[in-house]
Amino acid sequence: MVWPLVALALFQRTSADRALIWTILGGYLVLPPLAAINLPVVPDLTKDSIPALAAAAIVFFYLKGRFSLLPQSWIGRGLMALFVLGPFATVLTNADPVPKVDGDLQGMRIYDSVASVANQFIALLPFFLARKYLATPEAMRHLLVALVLAGLVYSLPMLVEIRLSPQMNVWVYGYFQHDFFQTIRFGGYRPVVFLPHGLWVALFTLMTVTAAAVLLRDVPVGERPRYFAALLYLSAVLILCKSLGALIFAVALVPLAYLLRPRAQVLTAAVLAVMVVAYPILRGAHLVPLDDILRFAEGISAERAHSLAFRIGNEEALLDKAAERIWFGWGGYGRNLLYDPLTGAGRSIADGAWIITMGIYGWSGYIAQFGLLALPLFLMGREAIAGRDIRPLSPYAGAVALLLAFNMLDMLPNATLIPLTWLMAGALIGHAEALAEERRAHHWLQRKAVVRRRPSRTVI
Repeated sequence: MVWPLVALALFQRTSADRALIWTILGGYLVLPPLAAINLPVVPDLTKDSIPALAAAAIVFFYLKGRFSLLPQSWIGRGLMALFVLGPFATVLTNADPVPKVDGDLQGMRIYDSVASVANQFIALLPFFLARKYLATPEAMRHLLVALVLAGLVYSLPMLVEIRLSPQMNVWVYGYFQHDFFQTIRFGGYRPVVFLPHGLWVALFTLMTVTAAAVLLRDVPVGERPRYFAALLYLSAVLILCKSLGALIFAVALVPLAYLLRPRAQVLTAAVLAVMVVAYPILRGAHLVPLDDILRFAEGISAERAHSLAFRIGNEEALLDKAAERIWFGWGGYGRNLLYDPLTGAGRSIADGAWIITMGIYGWSGYIAQFGLLALPLFLMGREAIAGRDIRPLSPYAGAVALLLAFNMLDMLPNATLIPLTWLMAGALIGHAEALAEERRAHHWLQRKAVVRRRPSRTVI
């Protein structure tokens, strides 16, 4: 429970936007993974919720700040209501136990709905706070700088683990957070540090590399050697993470972030968001070229291709089960998973955030969660088109939009919905709302100027 004091010190010593960034990002990187403080009535306190609750309490009580919980868009308000209140419907439609040979899985209780609603609301706190404090281009630049600095510092324990094997969480917190076998890749180790899995570390490193590329393009010429060195160093660390998916993303993301203009970056991000939101429909209609993807993976590594084929098979089976309760899902307690009818042993693993959400909360939960993440990109895309003759878009907003879009893409194979995801979404929706207000004010002034120039009518 030391982190709230760290957060308070940050808010006392620096600007609100920097303090918010480091409270959420720092807590995500250093607090113990998978551990939780169990308190009566209230939801468990974890490394995701403690920084968010601390930041919200400091803003509300210390800074005396006020922030709107609801976005300006009515679609956004509907998605937020569905995201927070949807678990009530899931609980009400899953009161029955699920039969299982070695003991039935319990039905959902009203208490579960209260806890789920509270957890959903807490998950959105970074979104609410970022919408207020990170909506400016300067604040988004601070976010990119923080990513680079955090990446440089975090690379030190990462390199230790790459050399010695993942041990940081054992040394500091006394336990290992995952299956050690999954850290062994290509004759070496991939780092985990204080995150849930090596894939989370790779995603974070990918974000730092992208941020370094954006800042390299933006800084004065005299500072470019320093940022170029950071880019090369972080890129080498990303390679050492031994994550094929992150490397493939880097080949696409880093050139887009460095070469494209902000407007093109935003529109690209919006297109990617459409693809992610429509993914379950595309999978159900067999429009995703899974065979081609598997052949591509086989050309790189037979081991990785086997792992990907196992994931795809799991997803197909879980998708069939999710279809049985398609609107509100199966709820928690493992009710969304598959079990052996003879032994009762689990025979499915849910890896991707999309299939986890579909199984637990159904289409309502999927639309709410992925819709809320995609909405800022859609609104930014609207402003990129409608406001193209009014003002240029910020390069930092374009970079954050790409980071959010690729984070959403990564949520298809992995459950990488992290507090930083909501932080970026909140920053972008706040920025899009500000751009929309500026555009409306510009059009209003134009119409007013036309009326003033119109000659008065002469009556004879």
